[in-house]
Amino acid sequence: MTGAEDPISGAADPSRIAPSDVRSVLESGDIDVHGRIAGSSNATLLVTCSFRGRELLAVYKPARGERPLWDFPRGLHRREVAAYRLSELLGWDLVPETVERADGPFGAGSLQRFVPTDGTSHYFTLVDDPQWHDALRRIAAFDVIANNADRKSGHVLLADGRIWAIDHGLCFHSLPKLRTVVWDFAGEPLLPRIRDDLRLLIANDGRALADAFHGLLDREERAALHDRVAALVGTGHLPSPDAEGDWPPYPWPLV
Repeated sequence: MTGAEDPISGAADPSRIAPSDVRSVLESGDIDVHGRIAGSSNATLLVTCSFRGRELLAVYKPARGERPLWDFPRGLHRREVAAYRLSELLGWDLVPETVERADGPFGAGSLQRFVPTDGTSHYFTLVDDPQWHDALRRIAAFDVIANNADRKSGHVLLADGRIWAIDHGLCFHSLPKLRTVVWDFAGEPLLPRIRDDLRLLIANDGRALADAFHGLLDREERAALHDRVAALVGTGHLPSPDAEGDWPPYPWPLV
């Protein structure tokens, strides 16, 4: 095994693969399933994607492995893809490359580049270090506009010397459902860069939003996304948890 290989499967280190090639491997590569990732409520599988001599580890979430929910329609994998597209539109690079595959081993699902971590870092450990605060503020704003209903501490990762955000299947509902552990920056003014990026997102009547999420979110969800961005820009600060509302502001379990 060389230094460019992953110790789990021999998959090539994605840091050695150009970002455009990562997308190609995910979109067109053969998928070899290693097994289920423990602790996931829905089927979440560790796989290797191989394409034209390039390999990388990925997380495959097939639609048929989803547990039915009373408030979200089936097809949560599309929300994983939508979260990646939102991150890219903002230029925040928070979500690992994620694509939709119709031809997965267990049918249609999302395929996301696997982010290797040491398993000890999560939001509650990272928030104690001021060097990560601006990145965590971005995640806080991201969750507000994505309407993330399940931001657990373990969904915030430290890898490759930077912060990543994963697990976005319960996002983009048209009704308010924000449930997150990232409340340490509640009430703070938005960083100027964050506010500028959000303004750009809804420029030209939000055409970029409508185009990017067609086929992933329905019309009502796309409209609600636009409205959440506009509202956050309008208030200019991160919201505070509503402890008296009908929807709990914290997920369970927290980690």
